[in-house]
Amino acid sequence: MIQTYTAKYTKIDAGYMGQLVEWPEVVTEGKDLEECRRMLRDAAQEMVLAYCQQNQEIPLGNSLIEQVPVEVNYVGQTP
Repeated sequence: MIQTYTAKYTKIDAGYMGQLVEWPEVVTEGKDLEECRRMLRDAAQEMVLAYCQQNQEIPLGNSLIEQVPVEVNYVGQTP
């Protein structure tokens, strides 16, 4: 069975940090985005194995993530 998870990538000094939104314990780093993607998939597969060995429920995936624009020019300022 294939489960789809949502990956979040953050630029850091050493390259990129990747984390699964629905499974925050799955986190890794890579020197570039492609390496981080590969490492994140590998980390997720290792977590699936670990959870199965420990009879833990694997988190559900398939979340919908979208960006929401928010005006921040006047936040914290008095009118």
